[in-house]
Amino acid sequence: MSVDLSLYRLILEASLIVQVVMLILVLASVFSWMVIALKWRVLREARRAADGFEERFWSGADLSRLYEGLRRKDDVAGLEHVFAVGFKEFLRGRRLARDASSGALVAASTQRSMRVAVSREVDSLETYLTFLATVGSTSPYIGLFGTVWGIMHAFIGLSGVQQATLAMVAPGIAEALIATALGLFAAIPAVIAYNSYSAEIDRLMARYENFSEELSALLQRQLGSAVQEQGEAPA
Repeated sequence: MSVDLSLYRLILEASLIVQVVMLILVLASVFSWMVIALKWRVLREARRAADGFEERFWSGADLSRLYEGLRRKDDVAGLEHVFAVGFKEFLRGRRLARDASSGALVAASTQRSMRVAVSREVDSLETYLTFLATVGSTSPYIGLFGTVWGIMHAFIGLSGVQQATLAMVAPGIAEALIATALGLFAAIPAVIAYNSYSAEIDRLMARYENFSEELSALLQRQLGSAVQEQGEAPA
């Protein structure tokens, strides 16, 4: 007695519940690979943009001209956004600063603005990562559910048989195990990508935060010098 155990035949003859489980896992795998490709491109562009902006910033470029150039851009993200937000707040507060105490308030306000900008940038980078985490954590259990259901269905089908053989139960068990394989196929890339991208986002966040601290110190020194010059100016 020969039994057709081809993958196509096993999926086609699986029970409806197992087929639904397989479809869910295939869709989860397809969408997770789309997210993996999207996040890879987004993080690569974020790294390149950060490298390019830091090179321009630390090359001695005039901060006012750099800020004006960013104002004319349609889409500002990453370090450019952090700088633009911080420098805008600095310019607004510098016009009101008259002494050391008001200068300290301007510096604190500038730093808070940049912290908010960093938080928004990180939130943007983390978009869809929750989906990868969900696929990675739930796919094996969904596949296991399909496996348990398929094996149960296979053994129930033997209830009216006088003498069961391995050939009779093998197709049911094989089709059930496909669900487990699909669950692992969907989960493993999602988990690897989630861990890798989370680490990359943490590195970018630390980079943004370090830049905001350095920019805050630089602007505070400039503001202190301006306030001191105003105080020394003759009445």
